[in-house]
Amino acid sequence: MKTLLLNPPSFEKFDGGAGSRWPARREITSFWYPVWLAYPAGLIPESRLLDAPPHGVTPRETIDIARDYEFLALFTSTPGFANDVRLAESIKDVHPSIKIAFLGPHVSVLAEESLKASSAIDFVVRREFDHALAEYASGKALQEILGVSYRSNGSIVHNEDRPLLTDLDSLPFVVDVYKRDLDITRYNVPFLKHPFVAFYTSRGCPALCTFCLWPQTFGGHRWRTRGSDNVAAEVRRARELFPEVREIFFDDDTFAWGKARVLELCGKLKPLQFTWSCTCRVHADRDMLKAMKEAGCRLLIVGFESGDPTILKNIKKGATVEQAHAFMKHCKELGLAVHGDFIIGLPGETHETIRRTMEFAERLDCETIQVSIAHPYPGTEFDHYARSHGYLTEDEMADELGHQMPNLRYPGLSRREIVEAVEYFYSRYYFRPRIVLRIVQRAIFDGAERRRLMREAREYFQLRARRLRFSRS
Repeated sequence: MKTLLLNPPSFEKFDGGAGSRWPARREITSFWYPVWLAYPAGLIPESRLLDAPPHGVTPRETIDIARDYEFLALFTSTPGFANDVRLAESIKDVHPSIKIAFLGPHVSVLAEESLKASSAIDFVVRREFDHALAEYASGKALQEILGVSYRSNGSIVHNEDRPLLTDLDSLPFVVDVYKRDLDITRYNVPFLKHPFVAFYTSRGCPALCTFCLWPQTFGGHRWRTRGSDNVAAEVRRARELFPEVREIFFDDDTFAWGKARVLELCGKLKPLQFTWSCTCRVHADRDMLKAMKEAGCRLLIVGFESGDPTILKNIKKGATVEQAHAFMKHCKELGLAVHGDFIIGLPGETHETIRRTMEFAERLDCETIQVSIAHPYPGTEFDHYARSHGYLTEDEMADELGHQMPNLRYPGLSRREIVEAVEYFYSRYYFRPRIVLRIVQRAIFDGAERRRLMREAREYFQLRARRLRFSRS
């Protein structure tokens, strides 16, 4: 079947579920690669991967494109689901014969509810969908495909779960799909070099963080790795296809989990002599970090989340404040930049824990930071906690433009105060004189970086103004 793999235009400039663990429109326009959709796009003949948001494709244009296809696979998200359903219904209105499948964590957890939401959704694929989509596109009946949910004779049928894929080396290289279907200059992440490409070297995450979306609802906690030779081969292929790329990002749930594997992989990457960055946890020791640096690693994305020990225990982070400080000490000594992620609104959050996290972030002194609003996504332990304690509100996770908004409150901490804390956190961190100087020094000798910085500043202050209006209302 002629197949369209779609990361939908749920909102304008929306960094959607196919590439983002935290789907939202960012403070600064950012787009991760739709890696999950690229795998079936490489498996299915006559397919196209359409990543609508970064390419500026509107809902109306998406409807027109879909006219040429027999099968549409749409990766949805919790904040974007309602808009994605409306899009699917509009596509069916003009192309009634097209078959539409919804994918992603939201429908994996709420398969029955999702099918009941609209008759435009013909079926749902739960969890990983690489081979389920390829089987359907090749003509296999839904009754014979593992991991799908669909309607039959007036009722909803849930086929047996599909085992998680373990032979990751059997999958195609996503960079070949990027070359065929995507414009890599459209992908921008403020702390990565531009242009960059991203792909996975593993799937799954053994960590048990209660808020984390993909391991609990989609990819699982079992850590499954690609062979080191296979990863190195895709790196070589990426550099062949995209000689202009300045950086490769390994977008695993957690790249630096097993020490032996990290050291082995670094041994394969080092001779290739290229710049790369990756995700990491603070348990990575100096030997691992040193090997990564020597193999070309430039920057690590690290989820510190909170500077409060009780909150770290509440969310089962499996890391301590002390470990974080030791980790940052090693990174600075080795010359590894760190982008630190922090979250406001996790279980146990108070004004005092927020203050403690801000001070913690300043002591860590990461190159850049991101401060997110805590979202209890369906299917996560955090969602169960928030519901059982009555902390969830009736509010949406996103505003009308797709920006993050809180949908929970705690005793002594309102939605307004959570939003205000996020904005104050950014101001307190970035408007320190030496941080301003660091940013200016980075941009002063690089015209492209200077232009990007100016654009990002405009976008941030526009969102800041919107959030201030929310607080005052």
